[in-house]
Amino acid sequence: MKILLTRPKGRNEELARAIRAAGHEAECVPLIALEPLGDEPIDLDGYDWVLVTSAMGARELRRRGRGRPGKFAAIGRTTADALGDADLVARVSTQEGLLAELPRPAGRVLFAGAESARRLLIEELEAEFVPLYRTRQLAPTLPNADLVVLASPSAARAYAAIGARGPAVSIGPETTSAAKSLGLDVAAEASTQDTDGLLAAVEAATR
Repeated sequence: MKILLTRPKGRNEELARAIRAAGHEAECVPLIALEPLGDEPIDLDGYDWVLVTSAMGARELRRRGRGRPGKFAAIGRTTADALGDADLVARVSTQEGLLAELPRPAGRVLFAGAESARRLLIEELEAEFVPLYRTRQLAPTLPNADLVVLASPSAARAYAAIGARGPAVSIGPETTSAAKSLGLDVAAEASTQDTDGLLAAVEAATR
């Protein structure tokens, strides 16, 4: 089976190795690019919670953050690992899952993420928001493949925008919802947002 990996450049290699070790062919063709939005320091002192919902956001926050909030919360284990320290890791890797586990009242909250991030956490918690990066869709010519791995709603949108319609593996509920809304066929959804979860979903979709 030939599996197409579509994460940004430099972020497909670990999954590609795992897929090849499982006996499949893997080809990396990024569908999105992530672009940092500046270098100015971000003061984290005074916040009760800082919320991060992506590995890219976590890395940018580590690069630009100064001081220390009361606590950090991450949407999933991969994001927590990229952050290096999270006091709360959502068991369900969605904004809804993270929201459900935060104490109320949450106090003063900062949400650090993508420029185009969903506004649920901001609206529900009256959180301040700092955009750390933007997502840019790419339009590569895709090779023939038996299955595509979509690791974000943005990747699903980029995949649909170029007219691709092959079966897909999704990294989680938000990506699945975006893919299905675009008419894409989601053959399997990862139970965890990491290499093991994606590999298990690929194996389930290729049986």
